Amino acid sequence: MEQPIYILGIESSCDDTSAAVICDGKVLSNVIANQEVHAQYGGVVPELASRAHQQNIVPVVQQALNQANISKNQLSAVAFTNGPGLMGSLLVGTSFAKSLALGLTIPLIDVNHMQAHILAHFIENDSPKPPFPFICLTISGGHTQIVKITDEFSMEILGETIDDAVGEAFDKSAKILGLPYPGGPLIDKYAQLGNPKAFPFSKPQVANLNFSFSGLKTAILYFLQKEQQKNPLFIKENLNDICASIQYTIVEILMDKLKKAVKETGINHIAIAGGVSANSEIRKRLQNAEKQLGWKTYIPKFEYTTDNAAMIAITGYLKYLRKDYADISTAVKARLKVTE
Repeated sequence: MEQPIYILGIESSCDDTSAAVICDGKVLSNVIANQEVHAQYGGVVPELASRAHQQNIVPVVQQALNQANISKNQLSAVAFTNGPGLMGSLLVGTSFAKSLALGLTIPLIDVNHMQAHILAHFIENDSPKPPFPFICLTISGGHTQIVKITDEFSMEILGETIDDAVGEAFDKSAKILGLPYPGGPLIDKYAQLGNPKAFPFSKPQVANLNFSFSGLKTAILYFLQKEQQKNPLFIKENLNDICASIQYTIVEILMDKLKKAVKETGINHIAIAGGVSANSEIRKRLQNAEKQLGWKTYIPKFEYTTDNAAMIAITGYLKYLRKDYADISTAVKARLKVTE
C-alpha cells in the first residue's frame, strides 16, 4: 500500500498566521491566527504584523499537527508562501519552513500566494473542481485579475487593475463612510438592507479586460461630501442604501469584464478566488450567471477564500506530485505575478 502524502502548509504573507495539514488532497486541519492589533490603525502595520507572526507561528503549526492527529515526523514536505506579500511577514513563515524541512530532511516547496488562491478549488471536498481551461476572477485586498488557467501551473493574465484592487476599493469606501477596518465585510452586511439603485455611481471606462477603481473611490468621496454639506446626517440616514449602491457598482464592474472575457475566449467555466470572493453579492451574481448566461461557476468554500494555509498546502501537494521542490537558498519576493 502506498504511503499517504502529508503536506504541511504555512501562510504568512500579510497579517494572518496560518498552518494546515493536507493528506492526499484532503484538509485535515486549517488553523488561522488573526491579528487584532491592526484595527486601531485602520490598516495592516507591517512591523507589527511580522512581530505577531513570530509569536504565533510555533503554536499555530503545533495546533495544525495536533488537529490532523499526526506527528511532524510523518510529514512528506513543507510548503510555504514565498510571495507576494509583506517582506517581514513572508520572512517569518519562510525561515520557519526552511528550518523545519532541514530538521526533518524532507522537501521544501515554495508557493506563489496568488496561484494558491486559484488552486484552492482543487482541495478534495464536495465542491466540483473546474475543468481546464477555465477563467478565474482573483479578487482580494491587493489584487484584481482575470486569469486563464490551462493547467495547474499554466496561467495567463487576461486583465488586471491599473490602480487600486477591488478589496482596497471596498475598504477605502468604508473608511470614507466612517466604518472600522476591515470595512469590506461591513459594506456587504449593510448592503443587504439597502437599495442598490438608490445612488448611481458611474463605472470607469477602461480598455480591454483591465480594471480601475481609484476613480470610483474619488467619485464616492465627492458625492458624500456634497450630500453632507446639504445634510450632515446624510451618511447615518442612508448608510444601507449607500453601501448597497457602492457594492452594486463594484460588482457590476467585475461582471462586465467577466462577460467580456467569456465572449473573447469562448470559455464559460468561471471560478472566483481571493478574499473578496467571500462577498455575498458577487457570489449571488455568479450563481445567477449559471441560469441566465449558461456559465458553469465555481465558488470556493468560505474558509478557503481569505488567506489560509490549506490553499498553500494543496498547491504544495500538486507541486510535490511533480517533484517541483525549492532550494533551501530560495528567497522571498514581496512582488510576484500569478504567472511566475
